[in-house]
Amino acid sequence: MRPYILAETNWEALKDASFDLAVLPWGATEAHNYHLPYATDNIEADAFAAEAARVAWERGGKVVVLPTIPFGVNTGQRDIYLDINLNPSTQFAILSDVVEVLNRQGIKKLLVFNSHGGNNFKPLIRELGLKFPEMFICLSIWTEVVDKYAYFEEKGDHADEMETSIIQFLRPDLVLPKEKWGDGKDKKYKIKAFSDGWMWAERQWSKISEDTGVGNPHKATKEKGERFFKDVTEKMGALFYDLSQADLNDLYE
Repeated sequence: MRPYILAETNWEALKDASFDLAVLPWGATEAHNYHLPYATDNIEADAFAAEAARVAWERGGKVVVLPTIPFGVNTGQRDIYLDINLNPSTQFAILSDVVEVLNRQGIKKLLVFNSHGGNNFKPLIRELGLKFPEMFICLSIWTEVVDKYAYFEEKGDHADEMETSIIQFLRPDLVLPKEKWGDGKDKKYKIKAFSDGWMWAERQWSKISEDTGVGNPHKATKEKGERFFKDVTEKMGALFYDLSQADLNDLYE
């Protein structure tokens, strides 16, 4: 039993406990090229959040990791078989209910630990900040904690070299043999402003990728995934600790 993982602990341990920070991992259920599991984002969310919490806990941070929400926004993948979509309004309702519980029970700090690029929590958190002004709600996505290209060669953002390496490290039993891997080749918008980054529109996944991947995974290795995982969780663990210790009345300098 890990006392900082809510799903593993029990009422005997919690009846007299108190926590300073709750972490809510949020993933997705979607295709990840041919070779990675539909639960890739959830496996990553579980593992990164749990290891970061362990680092913080061992330093004395009173952190609790809530169960991962397994569905995310997949509106651009509506025709990909069994990609499960939560609309942003549904996400808001779920997040609002969780925040209400934490607020009522005296846990005033919440980190939404995002593990899926399609999730966009900023407008939801802005609205919840008005509804629960005594709560401090913050957001992270583990893919941006360190420079991924210091670890991986190929560009991509879905079932790419990075994600394949991570799942090879965390759950090698769920990775298909290399001859099954697609090349993750994707199509870009013809209008240059979108690829330059100052225009945005949701990608229609079945039109941009034949194998559902974006980024060539073939240079992935377990060793790359392990190194990346350890560096990210060490940095995130320090953050979890800092958040748990932070005085909400003295956040700015």
